[in-house]
Amino acid sequence: MRNSFRKSGFTLIEVLIVVVIMAVLAATIIPQFTSSSQDAQDAAAAYNLHTMRSQVQLYRTEHAGSYPTIANDADGQPSLPQLYSNTNAAGTIGTGASFPLGPYMISIPNNPYDKKNYVETATEWPPSAATANGGWLYYPATGQITLNTAGHLND
Repeated sequence: MRNSFRKSGFTLIEVLIVVVIMAVLAATIIPQFTSSSQDAQDAAAAYNLHTMRSQVQLYRTEHAGSYPTIANDADGQPSLPQLYSNTNAAGTIGTGASFPLGPYMISIPNNPYDKKNYVETATEWPPSAATANGGWLYYPATGQITLNTAGHLND
Protein backbone atom coordinates (compact mmCIF):
# COMPACT_ATOMS: atom_id res chain seq x y z
CA MET A 1 0.00 0.00 0.00
CA ARG A 2 1.07 3.42 -0.78
CA ASN A 3 1.23 6.08 1.84
CA SER A 4 -1.57 8.51 1.10
CA PHE A 5 -0.10 11.30 3.16
CA ARG A 6 1.13 14.19 1.08
CA LYS A 7 3.93 16.28 2.51
CA SER A 8 3.10 19.96 2.48
CA GLY A 9 5.61 22.78 2.50
CA PHE A 10 7.71 24.95 0.27
CA THR A 11 10.33 23.78 -2.12
CA LEU A 12 13.82 25.18 -1.98
CA ILE A 13 13.23 27.08 -5.22
CA GLU A 14 10.13 28.80 -3.80
CA VAL A 15 12.01 29.87 -0.69
CA LEU A 16 14.91 31.22 -2.77
CA ILE A 17 12.53 33.24 -4.95
CA VAL A 18 10.97 34.85 -1.86
CA VAL A 19 14.42 35.65 -0.43
CA VAL A 20 15.52 37.28 -3.69
CA ILE A 21 12.33 39.38 -3.84
CA MET A 22 12.84 40.52 -0.24
CA ALA A 23 16.47 41.42 -0.95
CA VAL A 24 15.46 43.53 -3.96
CA LEU A 25 12.81 45.33 -1.90
CA ALA A 26 15.27 45.98 0.93
CA ALA A 27 17.85 47.35 -1.49
CA THR A 28 15.35 49.90 -2.80
CA ILE A 29 13.72 50.87 0.51
CA ILE A 30 16.71 51.22 2.88
CA PRO A 31 18.37 54.12 0.98
CA GLN A 32 15.09 56.03 1.20
CA PHE A 33 15.17 55.80 5.00
CA THR A 34 18.77 57.03 5.03
CA SER A 35 17.77 60.02 2.95
CA SER A 36 14.82 60.69 5.25
CA SER A 37 17.04 60.78 8.34
CA GLN A 38 19.37 63.26 6.62
CA ASP A 39 16.37 65.38 5.65
CA ALA A 40 15.15 65.32 9.25
CA GLN A 41 18.59 66.38 10.47
CA ASP A 42 18.66 69.25 7.96
CA ALA A 43 15.17 70.38 9.01
CA ALA A 44 16.12 70.29 12.70
CA ALA A 45 19.27 72.29 11.94
CA ALA A 46 17.30 74.94 10.04
CA TYR A 47 14.72 75.19 12.83
CA ASN A 48 17.33 75.40 15.63
CA LEU A 49 19.35 77.95 13.68
CA HIS A 50 16.27 80.10 13.10
CA THR A 51 15.38 79.85 16.81
CA MET A 52 18.88 80.86 17.91
CA ARG A 53 19.01 83.81 15.52
CA SER A 54 15.56 85.11 16.43
CA GLN A 55 16.20 84.84 20.18
CA VAL A 56 19.54 86.66 19.90
CA GLN A 57 17.73 89.47 18.06
CA LEU A 58 14.92 89.55 20.63
CA TYR A 59 17.54 89.82 23.38
CA ARG A 60 19.17 92.69 21.48
CA THR A 61 15.84 94.49 21.13
CA GLU A 62 15.13 94.27 24.86
CA HIS A 63 18.68 95.20 25.91
CA ALA A 64 19.14 98.51 24.06
CA GLY A 65 21.10 97.05 21.15
CA SER A 66 23.48 94.87 23.20
CA TYR A 67 24.04 91.26 22.21
CA PRO A 68 24.33 88.39 24.70
CA THR A 69 27.86 87.46 25.71
CA ILE A 70 29.50 84.06 25.86
CA ALA A 71 30.15 82.68 29.34
CA ASN A 72 30.69 79.21 30.75
CA ASP A 73 27.57 77.37 31.84
CA ALA A 74 27.20 75.23 34.98
CA ASP A 75 29.14 72.42 33.25
CA GLY A 76 32.00 74.73 32.34
CA GLN A 77 31.11 74.73 28.63
CA PRO A 78 30.91 77.96 26.60
CA SER A 79 27.31 79.07 26.20
CA LEU A 80 24.97 82.06 26.00
CA PRO A 81 23.42 81.92 29.50
CA GLN A 82 21.70 85.29 29.07
CA LEU A 83 19.35 83.61 26.59
CA TYR A 84 18.07 81.00 29.05
CA SER A 85 18.19 83.09 32.25
CA ASN A 86 16.38 86.12 33.59
CA THR A 87 18.33 89.35 33.16
CA ASN A 88 18.01 93.05 33.85
CA ALA A 89 18.36 95.75 31.19
CA ALA A 90 22.16 95.69 31.59
CA GLY A 91 22.26 91.94 30.83
CA THR A 92 23.14 90.85 34.37
CA ILE A 93 21.73 87.41 35.19
CA GLY A 94 19.62 87.05 38.32
CA THR A 95 16.22 86.22 39.76
CA GLY A 96 13.35 88.21 41.15
CA ALA A 97 11.60 91.40 40.17
CA SER A 98 14.88 93.21 39.43
CA PHE A 99 15.52 90.83 36.50
CA PRO A 100 12.34 91.07 34.40
CA LEU A 101 13.78 90.22 30.97
CA GLY A 102 13.97 86.72 29.55
CA PRO A 103 14.45 83.86 29.55
CA TYR A 104 14.26 83.65 25.78
CA MET A 105 14.61 79.88 25.53
CA ILE A 106 14.73 76.92 27.90
CA SER A 107 18.26 75.96 26.88
CA ILE A 108 20.64 76.24 23.96
CA PRO A 109 19.47 73.65 21.42
CA ASN A 110 21.82 70.95 20.21
CA ASN A 111 23.46 71.22 16.84
CA PRO A 112 21.73 68.21 15.21
CA TYR A 113 24.86 67.20 13.30
CA ASP A 114 27.08 66.69 16.35
CA LYS A 115 24.53 66.74 19.23
CA LYS A 116 26.46 69.47 21.09
CA ASN A 117 25.16 72.80 22.37
CA TYR A 118 28.47 74.59 23.00
CA VAL A 119 28.67 78.17 21.77
CA GLU A 120 32.16 79.04 20.53
CA THR A 121 33.32 82.57 19.72
CA ALA A 122 33.89 83.19 16.02
CA THR A 123 36.93 85.41 15.44
CA GLU A 124 35.71 86.50 12.00
CA TRP A 125 32.47 86.63 10.06
CA PRO A 126 31.72 84.71 8.02
CA PRO A 127 33.75 81.98 9.70
CA SER A 128 36.29 80.25 7.51
CA ALA A 129 36.35 76.92 9.37
CA ALA A 130 34.51 75.02 12.07
CA THR A 131 36.24 74.45 15.40
CA ALA A 132 36.90 71.00 16.81
CA ASN A 133 34.34 71.45 19.60
CA GLY A 134 31.19 71.51 17.48
CA GLY A 135 27.93 73.11 18.58
CA TRP A 136 27.47 76.73 17.50
CA LEU A 137 29.70 79.58 16.30
CA TYR A 138 28.72 83.05 17.56
CA TYR A 139 30.14 86.41 16.52
CA PRO A 140 29.44 88.71 19.50
CA ALA A 141 30.12 91.98 17.65
CA THR A 142 27.12 91.49 15.36
CA GLY A 143 25.14 88.74 17.09
CA GLN A 144 25.47 86.40 14.12
CA ILE A 145 25.33 82.70 14.83
CA THR A 146 25.71 79.58 12.73
CA LEU A 147 26.24 75.84 13.02
CA ASN A 148 29.78 74.94 14.04
CA THR A 149 29.90 72.09 11.55
CA ALA A 150 31.99 71.80 8.40
CA GLY A 151 29.77 72.13 5.37
CA HIS A 152 27.11 74.09 7.28
CA LEU A 153 28.98 77.24 8.35
CA ASN A 154 27.04 79.53 6.06
CA ASP A 155 23.54 78.07 6.47
